[in-house]
Amino acid sequence: MIIAIDGPAGVGKSSAAKALAQNLHFTYIDTGAMYRAVALTAIEQHLDPKQDAAAVAQIANDLPLRFKDAGKSTFIGERDISHEIRSPEVSLFASKVAALPAVREVLVSKQRQLGRAAEKACGGAVLEGRDIQTVVFPRAEVKVFLLASPVTRAARRQQEWHEEGKKIHLDDAQTQLTERDNRDTDRAAAPMQPAEDADLIATDGLTLEQVVEKIMELVRAVQATSI
Repeated sequence: MIIAIDGPAGVGKSSAAKALAQNLHFTYIDTGAMYRAVALTAIEQHLDPKQDAAAVAQIANDLPLRFKDAGKSTFIGERDISHEIRSPEVSLFASKVAALPAVREVLVSKQRQLGRAAEKACGGAVLEGRDIQTVVFPRAEVKVFLLASPVTRAARRQQEWHEEGKKIHLDDAQTQLTERDNRDTDRAAAPMQPAEDADLIATDGLTLEQVVEKIMELVRAVQATSI
């Protein structure tokens, strides 16, 4: 089984996907971390996504990216970049990198390989990102698009950054999220949008456990029809 979870930043995709994968003993795949890793490397090499698109795509192809701790930690070779890729700077740069068709082509192929390998290894995968249910795995058995109000999302993102020692004003967090939303939804290559057959779940006012349970209901429904 492939479970595809999409949605904009701050809706709780990562937390829900990790918990869901743990409950089901599936592999968790954070596709956003892959774009962030490419973005981090491009920043360090002083590349501009618009002017150096080919070089950025080459990074995506060659980067020795790997995941550890059930997908919760991201490494480039032996370097743990799990915290570095969560900075506001990398977040904004990642959306620019993700708009490059050549980069998306490389990473989508890698994401499909990871998903299929997980199905063989443990029976399934939970992938979260922005185009999993529309592009990467359009035939996923469970497709979910998470939503939340701008204020809720900004508050969540502000809290995440504060926990990592990065201070940002709530208004600034909301502005950055809006800018990223616009880039993600307006890009020509795989714009962020729910699939026609995706289940929409608003996470405002819900605990993580409640969000996970709503997705588990969808999973159980699929499992019941396959018996």
